[in-house]
Amino acid sequence: MNKKMIALAVAAATLAPVAMAQTANPVTLYGRVYVMFENVKADGGAAPAISSRNRVSNNGASLLGVRGTEDLGGGLKAFFQLETEFRPDQSDTTFGNRNSGVGLQGNFGSVLLGRWDTPFKLAAARYDMFGDTTIAGYRSAMSDRGNFNRRDQNVVQYWSPNFSGFQGRVSYTANEGKTGTVNPVVTSFNATYDKGPVSLAYGYEKHKDLMALYTANNSAVATSGAVERGHTLGGSVTFGAIKVGGIMQRFTKSNVFVASLGGNTTTPDQKASMINIMYTAGKHQIGLQHQRSKDGRTRLVTTPTVAQPDTKVNSLGYYYNFSRRTSFIAAYTQVKNNAGGLGNLGENPLNGTNGNAQVLAPDQDPRGFAVGFRHTF
Repeated sequence: MNKKMIALAVAAATLAPVAMAQTANPVTLYGRVYVMFENVKADGGAAPAISSRNRVSNNGASLLGVRGTEDLGGGLKAFFQLETEFRPDQSDTTFGNRNSGVGLQGNFGSVLLGRWDTPFKLAAARYDMFGDTTIAGYRSAMSDRGNFNRRDQNVVQYWSPNFSGFQGRVSYTANEGKTGTVNPVVTSFNATYDKGPVSLAYGYEKHKDLMALYTANNSAVATSGAVERGHTLGGSVTFGAIKVGGIMQRFTKSNVFVASLGGNTTTPDQKASMINIMYTAGKHQIGLQHQRSKDGRTRLVTTPTVAQPDTKVNSLGYYYNFSRRTSFIAAYTQVKNNAGGLGNLGENPLNGTNGNAQVLAPDQDPRGFAVGFRHTF
């Protein structure tokens, strides 16, 4: 009996520091499950129409994460977060692909190392009433069709303290892809103000030796001599049950030779804008959102007669909030492209993936309807 008591005492002494640490510095498990049923299609232009089809989509928004802090004394804390997307609709999730990192925070602010949304993205996405998700999300036309809506790996970020509603963030993405010909680097900055019913944000971002080729997935690839710059200015104000918001953006791109595009690119002065309004009545919310981008893709010197790309997007959204954690959501969006436009659905675009056999062509007009549920925990 004495041997058993001694063993239990040793085990208790061993586990006690762990238990106290967890009590003093709790680790939080959190997440969101967000699934929509969609009907989408596209027609217009000379290319074959993308016929109507149904999809069950995660919208890139379901996630599972853990975060925590440790009090180091003297006003200093360590913090960490590990966050991963998961797809309730299918089993092809990449682990740890969302905001994840470790850092220190104190009176000076916070310093983070890891993978995180860029400050530019955070300055712009906050004013999308669809939360950068669903087929009506703002990447249809804004943020250079998602090219400046980045969650970069290998980043160092600094977040300032809150000074009477004012805050700022700075981000540097390490040049781990450097070779003898390219040195890709992304730098990003934002300044925000949030007080009462008023919110304002400005963001700036520069991509060095990176160029968006505006392919089906709109990916940016290492390109020697390329420079992309973006500015975003947005805000919102709430008047009782009505909230009005909007964004203005501008993007410039350098002259570089891109063989895969067939020649030298121009330096278009790309402009994009968005405005929305949301009305809340009890558990019901209904909103309208309009986006427009002009010259939303790089043009070629070899084909100067191509029409300046122009995209217009109109979306309608409805939310029924059963509680603060559970909502029913419905959204309809319609994209109108001119002969050079390639504006797509905001999330899960028509690009040959997600169950689509065809890729969107210039002058085609995608549209779709989606209904689903969102639950946070």
